[in-house]
Amino acid sequence: MATFQQWVAGARPRTLFAAVAPVIIGTAAAAQHSEPSYAIAILAGVVALALQIGVNYANDYSDGIRGTDDSRVGPVRLVGQRLARPESVKAAAFLTFGFAAIVGLALVAIAEAWWLLPLGIASIVAAWKYTGGDNPYGYMGLGEIFVFVFFGLVATLGTMYAETGTLTWFAVAAAVGVGAIASAILVANNLRDIPTDSETGKHTLAVRLGDRGTRYLWLGLIVTSVLAVGVMAIWQLWALLGLVAVLTIYRGTQVVMGGAQGRQLVPVLGSTGKYELAYAVAVFAGVLIARTIA
Repeated sequence: MATFQQWVAGARPRTLFAAVAPVIIGTAAAAQHSEPSYAIAILAGVVALALQIGVNYANDYSDGIRGTDDSRVGPVRLVGQRLARPESVKAAAFLTFGFAAIVGLALVAIAEAWWLLPLGIASIVAAWKYTGGDNPYGYMGLGEIFVFVFFGLVATLGTMYAETGTLTWFAVAAAVGVGAIASAILVANNLRDIPTDSETGKHTLAVRLGDRGTRYLWLGLIVTSVLAVGVMAIWQLWALLGLVAVLTIYRGTQVVMGGAQGRQLVPVLGSTGKYELAYAVAVFAGVLIARTIA
């Protein structure tokens, strides 16, 4: 029977930055355009966190029953390490998805943005199908695309639209920036797992690209996020404050490009997640400064 601490670890707290960052930067986009709604932002943050935790439990369950997690390094695997019954982890995933759906319904009703409802349903289905079902796309090298779309574009643009009823090019650039970083978190995770994924038939993008190619993909995603700040600056110069966040990923860049393997890559997940949060907060701070001095 898994302990409370093991259930918390199974939720993979290092990845939760990827859930709240798009909401923060989406609210920054709303503030850059007009007046943000912090009440809607809070609801969006709760939905995003619930979806992230749900997908983490769902991955734990699906990878565990397939045997993919039997010899993993890194965070706790509830099913793979026989700490919890597979049925319990599956139930935790769907309970969390259900909670996200309820809060999301409230968000849509308050924002009167009903077209966001099918996007929310699609997010839950995509979260489950990442490693669940008969043909999980995470096993076909498509995981990074899912993360970019749903934890970048959908989460950021959906947040801004729910708050303002419109979208801007600033928001698109912001969505690309955080989406690239969120994808980089998954790339770092899959880089670490190339040896075990190769053995178990999980053909992630990292397995397909190989060690060297995956490291350059991770670096390319970080560079993309930096370039996105420059694009945001076209509409709001103070968005350049987001470049300060690069300081939080400097050490992670050394680790990844220095050829670290296995457990040595585990801290990179945390540092990439912290970079995404710092990135979103710094851009938001820049927008607020601009509003204050305007």
